[in-house]
Amino acid sequence: MCHKAWAQPINENNRFAAMDTIREVSITPTWGSAPDTVPHKIDWHLAASYRQPFPFHSLILPAAMIAYGATAVHNGTLQKVNSGVKDQIWEDNPHKPMHVDNYLMFAPTLSVYALNAAGIHGAHNFKDRTAILLMANVIANGTVFSVKGWSHEMRPDGSDHASFPSGHTAEAFVGAEFMRLEYKDVSPWYGVAGYAMATATGVLRMYNDKHWLSDVVAGAGVGIASTRIAYWLYPKIQGIFGKPKNPEVVNVVMPTYNNGSFGLSWVKRF
Repeated sequence: MCHKAWAQPINENNRFAAMDTIREVSITPTWGSAPDTVPHKIDWHLAASYRQPFPFHSLILPAAMIAYGATAVHNGTLQKVNSGVKDQIWEDNPHKPMHVDNYLMFAPTLSVYALNAAGIHGAHNFKDRTAILLMANVIANGTVFSVKGWSHEMRPDGSDHASFPSGHTAEAFVGAEFMRLEYKDVSPWYGVAGYAMATATGVLRMYNDKHWLSDVVAGAGVGIASTRIAYWLYPKIQGIFGKPKNPEVVNVVMPTYNNGSFGLSWVKRF
């Protein structure tokens, strides 16, 4: 069985011949098998991001942030740091709480969609970036509320025992890292803006006496790690569910990934 594709053939002297020649490319019909002959400079299997290894190196910093916060729950020295920060914010500067953090935590995420609506496109289309964002939020919220249950840390204002880690901060940093990864190839300043909004959210949680410093640091780590894991995991899910059930179909449409861009490859068997 063979496939015919339009291409520029190369003769024995490696020079281009006629532009409208049809070249036969023989491949096996099994899904995912290596072709006998492929065009030069194209390797879809190596380019597929679902083959990327788990990004341990990119999780070192957020893991350290989470570890710091978790250690502070029962560490006397770090608890003194928490108390010192609270004293500087509240006892030295009495003030009324501000509730803008309830809205600011969503600002980085909403900014991504606003920028796309304005014609400044990121790395993914609406469907893919929304799926990645949902995955990141599922990971982050699942982690936050699970940990809150066993940490049982009292909030600085004494309102309840759900202080560690900060859910508002985790949500804000999910959006900040989401904004950075979507626009890192456009301009690094978009990521800076997202992280500025997320940092402001964490500071406001302490300003409102709802979280300790360690809660905010850990929440930021959870948010960053969740988004990075979602970006790594999403192409793998696409690879699993993108395979056709019947390899003998006449037309095959396959998802492709190359240099941060998703696309589709169409193969017709005749």
